[in-house]
Amino acid sequence: MEEVRFIDLTTHNAYENMAIDEAIMLSMKDGKVIPTLRFYRWQPSAVSIGTFQGMRDEVDIEFCTSKGIDVIRRITGGGAVYHDYEGEITYSIILPRGHRLVPDDIIESYKIICEGIVLSLDYLGIKSEFKPINDVVVGSKKVSGNAQTRRHSCVLQHGTILLDLDVRLMFSILKVPKEKISDKMIADAKDRVISIRDLTGLKISMNELMDALETGFSEALGIDLVRGTLTDGEREAATRLVREKYSIDKWNFKR
Repeated sequence: MEEVRFIDLTTHNAYENMAIDEAIMLSMKDGKVIPTLRFYRWQPSAVSIGTFQGMRDEVDIEFCTSKGIDVIRRITGGGAVYHDYEGEITYSIILPRGHRLVPDDIIESYKIICEGIVLSLDYLGIKSEFKPINDVVVGSKKVSGNAQTRRHSCVLQHGTILLDLDVRLMFSILKVPKEKISDKMIADAKDRVISIRDLTGLKISMNELMDALETGFSEALGIDLVRGTLTDGEREAATRLVREKYSIDKWNFKR
């Protein structure tokens, strides 16, 4: 099978997480690294918005500040996402343009990569499926949302896998008037989004989810995951991107 560098579960703040994803793309563009899959958590918890969104339109900045929650703009599209340190794992996979896993048909490329999530959930006893454009669902409920960008001669896809979910907190973070956060709204959200622990009724651990994801991605994508770390060049690029891009208002509040 094709070898893919595998960066095991790490924890960073929001600025570092997004900077590392882009730093890997830049390194791959220069031919310095092979295709890479990594898993990560966010500490402190964070909310990320899609590259075309407006931070003030989507996020309650004052609430996030009061709770110590990071806010950041992604380089991928899609909507606002709450990344709970205790409640999710995020993956990213970076591949060169033209790779067999990322055909030009964007929906097909989402489907191919999301099969890694589908198989991972299967190992946890959860039957799920890919739903275009970019979700993994169980019945009508989303358990994983994904986003993609094609730049630097590469394709980056990253997404979340929900282990646990606090819907009321999620609504407090997003720009929903507090007086509108009703029991009905909470119930409606629970009809659309669901977590692994809710699906199984079990206290699935981060380690159990990680083991399933590692096996699921490897088998579904036909790749041999070779454990590795960031190169010195990637670390330097990530540090620079944090300082010059991801941690500053010019980027995060540009719309």
